Amino acid sequence: MIRFPGIQVAIITPFDESGEVDYARLAEHADWLIENGIHGLVSPGSVGEYASLTDEERKRVVETVIEASGGRVLVTAGVMAPSTAKTVGWTEHAKQAGAAAVMALPPINYNPARHEVFAYYQAISDVGLPIAAYNNPYDTATDLTPEFLAELSEIENFVAVKDFSGDVRRIAGIRELCDLEIVAGVDDLALEGFLAGATGCIAGFANALPRETVEVFDLAQAGELDGAWELYRRLLPLFRYDSAPLLVQAIKYAMGLVGKPAGKTRPPRLPLGDEDRKAVEKAFAHFAATKTTG
Repeated sequence: MIRFPGIQVAIITPFDESGEVDYARLAEHADWLIENGIHGLVSPGSVGEYASLTDEERKRVVETVIEASGGRVLVTAGVMAPSTAKTVGWTEHAKQAGAAAVMALPPINYNPARHEVFAYYQAISDVGLPIAAYNNPYDTATDLTPEFLAELSEIENFVAVKDFSGDVRRIAGIRELCDLEIVAGVDDLALEGFLAGATGCIAGFANALPRETVEVFDLAQAGELDGAWELYRRLLPLFRYDSAPLLVQAIKYAMGLVGKPAGKTRPPRLPLGDEDRKAVEKAFAHFAATKTTG
């Protein structure tokens, strides 16, 4: 059973002019993404600025996305938190709210021992929802290597990994050791990931370009690799921001360029400077000048 197929959008959290969460716009954005063919929604993750949300905002964001999806696509709740108790609490809320699965980084506030990481994911599993681990060795002290993932796959509900390592060779390595579902974790390795065996991608720039991102996946699945590579290369100047520190600001700025403004980011993320805005505009203009999709 594939639980995370195709393009799963790490959905942004829109803010209004006063900096408050704009729940109506969030619901509209989720609906627009679904109408444009995406296969699932993940909320709130890094792109959704989960760390800057209050507990009440975070609950409402998850509930809003699930309600807006209306059962048309699966919704995975991000449950990252500084402690096991809080992560388990967010998992319990996700289950009550109707999420299909959860996504969880390893412990984020220190360098845990392996047995501590195992116990952490076991505690999440005990809630009873499928888990997609989020391997991000750049922002956490833990690297979920293929060998470590094979150990963690013994946990009942530990079923998938979003790999942000940047090493596409990891996909083959994981597949050799266990049967975890592997989801590409960065936009600018998505196509390479699909070809290596990833079942999909948890994508950031799909917030601005959902139809085009889905088309890359569809072309790859159909074996139409020339078309997939052609479209992917046109998207890459934008997709590369997904693995950069300015990813959320760049995604929200690009959303404005396609007529779907989502407000600013919350501090400590600050707006793009002039040079970065021009770079995003140049990358978007490169795509727009060559795009062949509707």
